[in-house]
Amino acid sequence: MANFGFSRLAVVAPYAPNWREARSAIGADELLQKAKRTESLAEAVADCTLVVATGTLTRRKPEQRVVSLPELAPLVRQEIERGGRAALVFGPEKHGLTRDDLSYCHLLVEIPTDPRQPSMNLGQAVAVCLYELAARSSKASLSTPALCTAPTEDKTAQPGPATPCGDLERLAGLIGETMLTAGYSRSTMQAANRRDLRLMLRRVAPGPRDCRRILGLFRRILWRLKRVPKQD
Repeated sequence: MANFGFSRLAVVAPYAPNWREARSAIGADELLQKAKRTESLAEAVADCTLVVATGTLTRRKPEQRVVSLPELAPLVRQEIERGGRAALVFGPEKHGLTRDDLSYCHLLVEIPTDPRQPSMNLGQAVAVCLYELAARSSKASLSTPALCTAPTEDKTAQPGPATPCGDLERLAGLIGETMLTAGYSRSTMQAANRRDLRLMLRRVAPGPRDCRRILGLFRRILWRLKRVPKQD
């Protein structure tokens, strides 16, 4: 990250409590010390409006739009220029991102690897992706590069930013609770329903204003459902 000018790191549920003491590259100690620690991916990307998963399509059937690595930089630049925040998500070396992890992501960027050896060392995967972002983005467009980049000042040429993931997650939770109250499906399907809801909301991409209206609508529906007398 430090090699390519990126400085904002979030680490989700690290295994060891002393992960901050891990050895880092010369000059990158501060980046590691200032890294944000979260217990869930949802918390880590809550304020981001574009979340990009990384991986290979080998043994994976994507449920969201797939982009090639060279396509990534223009998409990130566009999101930042309209006032949004972008996050690039990497999974463990052993198995990569899970299906549940991917449901929090808008896009999947494919790192082209040989089918005979699809798995990459985590550090190498990060370096390849960040090199592409740095090489294809001018300093003017990514003035403060980071994994979750701060908004730029000039927003005149772009529409407003997309809805932050935290708001989408609140909406998904409310819809899920409404479905549960209405007896929509069996309890064994609840986890799958939550995952599908997250993916659907990211595909539909309601703007912040529409998101607030939909929240109000489902709050009203849920309130009504809870007032209906239960049948014996």
